[in-house]
Amino acid sequence: MWLQQFLDVQLLHQLVHTDIKHRLRLLKHLTSLRNPGKMYLLNLLHPKPTPVQLQIKGELDLSSFNPHGISVYTDETDDNIYVFVVNHPDDASQVEIFRFVAEDTLEHLKTITHPLLHRYVLYNTPYFTVRDVSEQSVDVGSSCDNIEVDQKTGDLWMGCHPNLMKMVTYDPKDPPGSEVLKIKNIHSENPVVSLEYGDDGKVLMVSTVATPYKGKLLIGSVFHKALYCDLK
Repeated sequence: MWLQQFLDVQLLHQLVHTDIKHRLRLLKHLTSLRNPGKMYLLNLLHPKPTPVQLQIKGELDLSSFNPHGISVYTDETDDNIYVFVVNHPDDASQVEIFRFVAEDTLEHLKTITHPLLHRYVLYNTPYFTVRDVSEQSVDVGSSCDNIEVDQKTGDLWMGCHPNLMKMVTYDPKDPPGSEVLKIKNIHSENPVVSLEYGDDGKVLMVSTVATPYKGKLLIGSVFHKALYCDLK
C-alpha cells in the first residue's frame, strides 16, 4: 500500500510541476471570479448549528481577502483568542493575525509576508516526507492533509484522501472520497489508528481537516461543503 501511495505522490508531483503555469493562471482567474472571502463562527453545541458571519475590523483589504486555512491560539495569560489565517490575495500567500472580540468580531492586527512563504506554499505542497527530521512514522493507509491536535488527550485528528489521484483528476461521476483518521498514543511504541469517518464522496468530497469538540466533529473540505457529525 505504501508503494502505491508513493507512486501516487510522485505522479502528483509531476502533474503539478509540468502544468504549474497553467494552474497558476487558472487559480488567479477563479480567484478573480469569486466574491471576497468571509469568516464564520459556528457553535457546535447548539441544537441547530448555524454559521454566523464575523465582522472584520482593521486595515485588511477585504476586497481581495481569500482565506485558505485557519489556526486558533488562546493566550492563557489573559484569555485573548488569536486567529491565524492563511490568505491568498490574487496569487500571493501571506498570514493574517486577528484577535477575536466577542461576540462576532475579528480585529485585524498584522499581516505576515515573506518571499519564502510564497515559495513554500507553491512548491513544497507535493512533498509528504521529510526524512531529515522524521523521528517516528505511522502508516495510516491514506494520504493525510491537515492535522488537528486534541488539546485534552493529545490525539491526532486528520483529514485524509483515500485516493489522492481522484482528487487531482476530479471526475464528478466518480468523486474523490473522504476519510477522517484518529491516532491515539502517538508518542508510544504502538500508536492506535482508527477510522472515525469515511465515505466514497457521495456525502463529502476531499476531506482536508477535522476538529472534535465535546462529542461533535466538524469536517472541512477543499471545494465541497463542511460536514457536522455526532461522535459515537
